[in-house]
Amino acid sequence: MEEPVRLIHTLIHKCRHTRREAGIQSHGRQAQYVPVVWIPAIPDRGRLCRNDRVVNKGMRLMSEFDYLNLGCGTRYHPAWTNVDFTPADTHVIAADVAKGIPFPDRSFDVVYHSHLLEHLPKPAARDFLKECYRVLRPEGILRIAVPDLEAIVHHYLLALEQARTGSKEGANNYDWILLEMYDQAVRDCSGGEMAAYLRNNALANEKFIVARCGIEAKRLIEAARQEKITDTLHTINPEKKSWLTKLFRLFYDARHRREILLKLILKNTDYEALQLGRFRLGGEVHQWMYDRFSLGRLLMECGFAGIVPRTATESYVSDWSRFNLDSNPDGNVHKPDSLFMEAVRP
Repeated sequence: MEEPVRLIHTLIHKCRHTRREAGIQSHGRQAQYVPVVWIPAIPDRGRLCRNDRVVNKGMRLMSEFDYLNLGCGTRYHPAWTNVDFTPADTHVIAADVAKGIPFPDRSFDVVYHSHLLEHLPKPAARDFLKECYRVLRPEGILRIAVPDLEAIVHHYLLALEQARTGSKEGANNYDWILLEMYDQAVRDCSGGEMAAYLRNNALANEKFIVARCGIEAKRLIEAARQEKITDTLHTINPEKKSWLTKLFRLFYDARHRREILLKLILKNTDYEALQLGRFRLGGEVHQWMYDRFSLGRLLMECGFAGIVPRTATESYVSDWSRFNLDSNPDGNVHKPDSLFMEAVRP
């Protein structure tokens, strides 16, 4: 089995090399569309991964383009190499990119990540950007989307001034923008106060929130309302868990048994501290915020050049919008609260 697999990898490598020699670059001419190819992983994967990092288990996705999407979640293009901590699909490779990007040096023409950098502590963010630099080829493009601190502050000051003059709309917008600024950095449970705010049936500033945060906010609002309806139905017709269900969980759910044991061993305050620590280290909270100046300076310190702010549809990458990563097929911006920046590895 190993010899045919090695032969297929050799053929694909030659195809890619020929494509690059022909001048088909990620930020130059447009490549032709070809099907995505799945290839079984070579047993000795250390040759493919720097410092013996494993790219994935069992299957390795060979993408049409040498484009890499890190921390992709459910937002990815099947012709790219897509990586996430918890894969949402078979097109996504499982990896913890905070511990390093699991590919060899100079592997990609484009590296992209959206709303990922702010979840890393400052020192880890610098190391992560250096990893992006490492896996990019010379003249390769790094594209980043993060929450825009400058825009948040601008809206905060505007809403503050309006609220101070007695504007009810300004006061509502002030409440929301303050949550945008702080909640995801200080929350101690999933969703935090933002989720609680969105569950409010009388959401007076829904248009402002959707304009700020896009279709994701709209979906969260609709989901919160649906959850409220479901909770009401459960209150009317409560379903009690049978003792058989509890017994089944005790015997077959190892995590449940572990939690019971921890509660027995630890004091209440210690168990609460454990839960808080688990959440804070779980990846949901924001560890830092960026504006054009701070992100541009950080990219420069990591060795990048050609650093420019972008819109959701502007890019060094040829025909960027067709991938529908920062914009939707209808032309709307996926995350309007984003700062988009690009840089080039010299």
